[in-house]
Amino acid sequence: MIDPLAALKLPDILPGWVWLVGAGPGDPGLITALGLKAITQADVILHDALVDEALLALAPGEKIYAGKRAGVRSCRQDEISDMLVRLAKEEKRVLRLKGGDPFVFGRGGEEAQALVRACVPFRIVPGITAGIGGLAYAGIPLTHRDTNHAVTFITGHGSDGNLTRLDWDAVSRGAPTLVFYMARKFAGEIADALMGAGRRPDEPAAIVANAARPDQDVRITTLGGLAEAAQTAPALAIIVVGENVALARELAWLAKV
Repeated sequence: MIDPLAALKLPDILPGWVWLVGAGPGDPGLITALGLKAITQADVILHDALVDEALLALAPGEKIYAGKRAGVRSCRQDEISDMLVRLAKEEKRVLRLKGGDPFVFGRGGEEAQALVRACVPFRIVPGITAGIGGLAYAGIPLTHRDTNHAVTFITGHGSDGNLTRLDWDAVSRGAPTLVFYMARKFAGEIADALMGAGRRPDEPAAIVANAARPDQDVRITTLGGLAEAAQTAPALAIIVVGENVALARELAWLAKV
């Protein structure tokens, strides 16, 4: 029987290297082949809270929780970066496993910079970010020829814990489809800012919580109804605003599987 990973002749993690790997948005089946191989080879894995336990169960190496969740004592970013450097200097094969994609609101760039400063070799293995995979699992095409020609990804959570400071007029006039990460608790402020900048109250919007997971929760609403819909939505959610959201009523495939 052919081993698919061996047949692809994928590179190995070498001692002293750090790989920053995206695990995808939730469903463990969405990890890349290279990411899966890395899990089976790493001597030590520093993982986030959003990494599925089924993936961690495949890892023979040491597993260290290094996530950051609101309201829970967790590692500071500098502590995580220092740990990556230290383990690599010990000639360990180190895997930093993140939910989604490490370079999309995942602070992977900061960790990579720390590795560069410490002269530690590293590799980036992209993952499917929630703004792509999560919307696909909700039946919402990120782009659609009849509705939008561009997409903007926005973090709703600023470094000070408040809503990100944005030029809302520019955001409103920009891409027809807007995807907000870490923004559920700011849904009302976002809706008010967009409507104040000219977006229609009846424009389709959705909250996709626990994206690509068994307990995925999709709430189709409008920009004007976004605040109310967010009140009872799970905290782990992305918000999408745009005409393409209306297609979910036709394309919601997951409930039919």
